Amino acid sequence: MTGVPASAAGGSSGAHGAPGSAATSGAAPDSGSRDPGPRDSGARDGERPARGGKIAAAAVNQASLWNVANLLTMLRLVLVPGFVALMLADGGYDPAWRSLAWAAFAIAMITDLFDGHLARTYNLVTDFGKIADPIADKAIMGAALICLSGLGDLPWWVTIVILARELGITLMRFVVIRYGVIPASRGGKLKTLTQGVAVGMYVLALTGWLATLRFWVMAAAVVLTVVTGLDYVRQAIVLRRHGIAERAAASEETEE
Repeated sequence: MTGVPASAAGGSSGAHGAPGSAATSGAAPDSGSRDPGPRDSGARDGERPARGGKIAAAAVNQASLWNVANLLTMLRLVLVPGFVALMLADGGYDPAWRSLAWAAFAIAMITDLFDGHLARTYNLVTDFGKIADPIADKAIMGAALICLSGLGDLPWWVTIVILARELGITLMRFVVIRYGVIPASRGGKLKTLTQGVAVGMYVLALTGWLATLRFWVMAAAVVLTVVTGLDYVRQAIVLRRHGIAERAAASEETEE
């Protein structure tokens, strides 16, 4: 959690070593503070934790679900049905409706960049965010691809390749999480950016050289999708092997 100063979370008791104050504020104990003498520590043994610290901690825990990162994720989830409605309005080929659908898609993609950054930078990671964020990402991209293929603007095999890769890698991450976490690579981030640009260009009713350009951008996105997907599979295999080897070694040491 962030946004709550250490003084608000633990009051002045955090500086005197009140129980649990460091955990509440998220700050490490002050290593340079004076080591209390016998009289000081004896007096504090009977001290009750500061009431303000408990109230502040409870407020932080209650507000954790509604932090800005989670609100952006919720916005993306809400935008999915709105995007589909705009995309299919008036038969799905009206340039004005397609422009509005592109705006909804662009907002979703931009919030996808910001919510993860905010959550990591300001320690706003929650269990809801861990589950909802990837769902929101796959939902908006999947909705766009399926709509485009349904309208005949994008071949179905492209949609199947991209969605199969995205869902397959997500499931694979959950399978190997017992052995460790597969970090997002630069290639994966470039893939996400290229996919977003390519799909956004297809959502717009482009003609002429821009229509040709979007074909090549989508081709690059498909190549990056396949290549990075295979790389993640390789990382998962290596991670699993190392995890199994480490467990076997630990088991042998325990038996000895």
